[in-house]
Amino acid sequence: MSEAQETTKRAEDEAETPELEDQSDDSSDEGDASGDCEMDFLRNLFSRGLGLGPTEKVLDELSLEGVARYIQSGKCKNIICMVGAGISTSAGIPDFRSPGTGLYANLQKYNLPYPEAIFQIDYFKKHPEPFFALARELYPGQFKPTVCHYFIKMLKDKGLLKRCYSQNIDTLERVAGLEGDDLIEAHGTFHTSHCVSFLCRKEYNLDWMKEKIFSEEIPKCDKCSSLVKPDIVFFGENLPARFFMSMKMDFPSCDLLIVMGTSLQVQPFASLVGKVPKNTPRLLINKEKTGESDFLMGMLGFGGGMDFDSDKAYRDVAYLSTCDEGCLALAELLGWKAELEEMVKREHALIDSKTKKEKEGQAAQSSGTSEKAATGAEGGKTDKTD
Repeated sequence: MSEAQETTKRAEDEAETPELEDQSDDSSDEGDASGDCEMDFLRNLFSRGLGLGPTEKVLDELSLEGVARYIQSGKCKNIICMVGAGISTSAGIPDFRSPGTGLYANLQKYNLPYPEAIFQIDYFKKHPEPFFALARELYPGQFKPTVCHYFIKMLKDKGLLKRCYSQNIDTLERVAGLEGDDLIEAHGTFHTSHCVSFLCRKEYNLDWMKEKIFSEEIPKCDKCSSLVKPDIVFFGENLPARFFMSMKMDFPSCDLLIVMGTSLQVQPFASLVGKVPKNTPRLLINKEKTGESDFLMGMLGFGGGMDFDSDKAYRDVAYLSTCDEGCLALAELLGWKAELEEMVKREHALIDSKTKKEKEGQAAQSSGTSEKAATGAEGGKTDKTD
């Protein structure tokens, strides 16, 4: 090999050497990056599990005013409402757990072994009378929706309501104007009823059940003579399948959760507050704070509890008042108060007018029946005289 050729070969070898060194460095860098990614994954997984780690603060202030400004910003378009019996108390329907005035505190006349028995499926099948007696007192159609119900309807009208999840069985959300797709009745509804027999399960509508209840007749199936029960969820029964399906679809996209009139003591409904994204603001409108964080429940999978007062609080707001007062206060901050009050006045007038016409029709029907009976009686007397 000539000297020139040897020089050329050495130059080529030297040129290749840095490339090998670079490849070695790249391989090392990739290993380091892979390790960093694994550590980040584990760190984030641990943080999510314990509710730690940095989070984005969406509200400029943890107050009702801060929530109102967030709604007005245009960034809030998928509001979910979670509501309980407290939104219907101003309509005259008692809640369940308030001392002295709650439903469970006033069931002595039904001679129950314990208050909750009235909603126990096994007790109902043996002793249906107390439940249907209570149903006559609380039956849908005797009450008008509250300011709170119409505030939720207003959220729908303004294109802001993703869904309303309700624990209530009074159907007042429907009366206020929410439709089936707007509403998840987590604990069921009086809207439909079914035979309790697994072999039958015949369905009955609201009017059929109403007639049975107010005639003080225990509803029995026309087909198999088993008990017929409104489609409300008793203790010992599963929640509707739609509750679980909708929960998985709705809560990941929720950008504001409004919780009203519920003690958040009944699972799995109470756990829904933890299903929204970590940066989603949560507003509680209630007479007292509830749903606050509990470490043990978090470890059991019912995490995401509210944090109103700690140094780490960043998204939860508690407005302590009645549900109607809280909704009016928020509506005023949003510039909707006059519109809301007008809606309540207008809709209540329509309900009153409809109720008046129904009563007049019933009175006319009753009068007609009485006149026929009297005519028949007179005819009978004439026949006997003749």
